[in-house]
Amino acid sequence: MQIKQGGFAVGNLNLKKYFLPKNLKRDLPASLVVFLVALPLCLGIALASGAPLFAGVLTGIIGGIVVGSLSGSQLSVAGPAAGLTVIVLNAITSLGSYETFLLALVLAGAFQILLGVLKAGTIANYFPSSVIEGMLAAIGIILIMKQFPHAVGYDANFEGDESFSQADEHNSFSGILGAFAKINYGAVIISVVSLAFMIYWPKFKKLAMIPAPLLVVLAGIGLSTVFAGTDLALLDKQFVRIPIVNSSSEFFALFKTADFSGIGNKQVWITAFTIAIVASLETLLSLEAVDKIDPIKRISPTNRELVAQGIGNITSGLLGGLPMTAVIVRSSANVNSGARTKMSTVVHGSLLLVSLLFIPVLINLIPLSCLAAILLMTGYKLARISLFKHMWHLGLSQFIPFVVTIAAVVLTDLLIGVGIGMLVGIFYILRTNLRNPYFYQISKNGDKKVINIKLAEEVSFLNKAAIQITLTSLPSGTDVIIDGSNSRYIDPDVLEIIHNYKHNAYTKGIIVQLLDIKDKYDVPPLKELMYNPN
Repeated sequence: MQIKQGGFAVGNLNLKKYFLPKNLKRDLPASLVVFLVALPLCLGIALASGAPLFAGVLTGIIGGIVVGSLSGSQLSVAGPAAGLTVIVLNAITSLGSYETFLLALVLAGAFQILLGVLKAGTIANYFPSSVIEGMLAAIGIILIMKQFPHAVGYDANFEGDESFSQADEHNSFSGILGAFAKINYGAVIISVVSLAFMIYWPKFKKLAMIPAPLLVVLAGIGLSTVFAGTDLALLDKQFVRIPIVNSSSEFFALFKTADFSGIGNKQVWITAFTIAIVASLETLLSLEAVDKIDPIKRISPTNRELVAQGIGNITSGLLGGLPMTAVIVRSSANVNSGARTKMSTVVHGSLLLVSLLFIPVLINLIPLSCLAAILLMTGYKLARISLFKHMWHLGLSQFIPFVVTIAAVVLTDLLIGVGIGMLVGIFYILRTNLRNPYFYQISKNGDKKVINIKLAEEVSFLNKAAIQITLTSLPSGTDVIIDGSNSRYIDPDVLEIIHNYKHNAYTKGIIVQLLDIKDKYDVPPLKELMYNPN
């Protein structure tokens, strides 16, 4: 089955690759990590949204199985979105019932499908790399700040709230200070042991086939059992809590149905449109970020993702769940755990379903402090010191938007922070140049077609979408020459696209030659740009 690049997928849909041993040995352990990370987040987001806890887990199941199966992204994970908690909480209150809110969610999913069909996903091509890198680093810092209280045994509920200001009038910093005042040493021991497993276990190559997060969970359960009845004992709030279902009738009673009698309510349509826009933006941002950290540098089809998310939200609304998006925390954990295909995402959704149906009592024995250790490691990898050094070496035009985005996301929330970072990034883009053309020439070398792409004197970020579309649409089995001999400046985003294309072109039988393309270009002085007619 062939699927076109301009549509909802790329290349040949080959289901066999998902069952290859070399992929499964990476995907299955990664799915376990994502499951362990997703479970408390699903519950916390449901709690923060004023929805039933079951709705959070149900949304994670749908995001994993339904959206994971339909998505063209190999590594992104969909689930209930922290950025929508305030919208959901206010919507449930203003619409009068949870069932009416579910109708708004069904309509929001339909809007997302329409956005995908209209190819609105192309907006993702215009997110600067410096802003996306800043968003990733900020999420890492937020993870560390939000999970530190759990790591030391402070039992306040931080799950599902990634914004700086909290509903209880506290903020991320006061939460950390509060944690220092209420340390549980049993939780500290569990988190320290868990971190040691996360750091040192992978270094034992012969033993690394057993995933470190599984050992972390087993160690956490074992230590919490040993500490019971002592001064190191954990409180009930310091464990995972999922609903316990004792019979099939109890299970099916948890589902709720959208109330279609409110279809004529104007407020329902306004809520649906708001959810669709915010969820789509968060999805596109997360998708771009995941592609950045994908070790294979694959490009996810954004329009297909919007359609998949829309179908997921319609399903969630019909069954009683919450709005979902592609979520960066779970996706980052997926990438850092070594996942290679979407099988990891689908299996994580299946594990959520199995845990809810068959082993809720066992799952409720897992301490939050050992899960916090897994997320602390994920946060460190996202906000590593080497990333700051790398962005500094790229120059101020990349470093300043990067740092501003980090500060803005940490001190506000995801969308506002990225918006501020985008404004700073746009300033530097306009400072370098506006859109410039590139030259495309086709010739013959015997029976083989040769495509020569000669870059213009100055290639800005505004060229990113056009160049990416051109490269991905080049026919298989050709020779491609990308000539930068005339270029005084090539934006880092465009350089990244060119190098990633060269890295992956062999899969299509394409030989790529780069001529006079540097690894880094200095930003031209503003005076030169002012007198440059191009």
